[in-house]
Amino acid sequence: MTQLFDCRDAFANALVSLARADRRIVTVVNDSIGSSKITNFGEEFPGRLVNVGIAEQNMVGIAAGLANGGKIPFVCAASCFLTARALEQIKVDVAYSNANVKLCGMSSGLAYGELGPTHHSIEDLAWTRAIANMTVIVPADPIETEQAICAAAHFKGPMFLRISRMPVPIIHATDYHFEIGRAACLREGNDITLIANGTVVIRALQAAMLLAERGVQARVLNLATVRPIDREAIVQAATQTSGIVTLEEHTIFGGLGSAVAEVVVTTHPVPMRILGIQGVFAPTGSAPWLLDYFGLTPIAIRDAALELIEARQPV
Repeated sequence: MTQLFDCRDAFANALVSLARADRRIVTVVNDSIGSSKITNFGEEFPGRLVNVGIAEQNMVGIAAGLANGGKIPFVCAASCFLTARALEQIKVDVAYSNANVKLCGMSSGLAYGELGPTHHSIEDLAWTRAIANMTVIVPADPIETEQAICAAAHFKGPMFLRISRMPVPIIHATDYHFEIGRAACLREGNDITLIANGTVVIRALQAAMLLAERGVQARVLNLATVRPIDREAIVQAATQTSGIVTLEEHTIFGGLGSAVAEVVVTTHPVPMRILGIQGVFAPTGSAPWLLDYFGLTPIAIRDAALELIEARQPV
C-alpha cells in the first residue's frame, strides 16, 4: 500500500530548520498553532511566534510590520480565513507595499470537507494570483513542500503558499529540485498533456496510466507555481500535443486552468478541458469524496482526455 503524508509536517520541519539558521524567521498565527503544526517551532523559538488570536486582518498587518523591521514572517492560518478575511490587508499591506511576507494557507482546498462551504478554500488561488507582486505556489508532496518553503525563505517579496492537510503520496524523486516559476514534467508523452498541482497531481499520474492502457501517451506537468507561470512548458505542451486537460482542487474560475488558458489562447490555441469545482459552493463531505463528486477521478480525467483527442480526429 502506498504510504501517504501530511504536507504540513514537511512544512513545519522545514520552518524549524530554517529558523535555526536564520534568526529573522518568525511566525504569525491566528490561534492556529496546532492545525498549522508549528507547536515545535513555538517551543523552540517562543519569542519568535506571534499569536494574534482569531484576528486575521491584524495578523497580516502585523506580519507586514515585522517584514518592514527586517524579519521574514511566515503567516500560518487556514487558507479559507487567511485569504477571505484578510484580503484587503494582503493586497495593501503586503502586496502593494511589496513586503517580504510569506502567506501560508493551511488546510486549503477541500481539506476541511466535513466542515462544509464555510471552510472550503476553493477561491484562494483566483484571489491571490490576481494581486500584483504576489508569487503563488501549490506544492504537491512533502518533498516539494519542503523545498518550496526553503525557496520562500530565500525569496525577496510577497508569496502565497497553499499547504494542504489531505494525505498525499510522494511523487517526486529524491533528487528533485524545485524552482519558482518552473514546471516539473513527471511523465513524458506527445498525445495529450495533463496539467495539475497540489493534491490532485497523483490523480493526473493515475489517469495517465489509464490512458496508456488505451495506447495514449500523456504528458503530465506539475505546475506548482501558478504565478509566475511557466509559459514555456505550457507553449511546448500546446505545440507538441493535441490538447491540454487541467485539473485542480479549486473552482474552475480564476485558478490553474484559467492561468494555463490565458497562455494558450495568446500563444498557440489548442482544445482544452478545465476540470475542477464548477463554480458552485461545494457540499459537505470528506475531501476524497468531494474530489470524486466533482469528477476529479482518474477515470473521469482519462475520459476527458479521450474526448478531447476524439474531437480533434478528422471526420
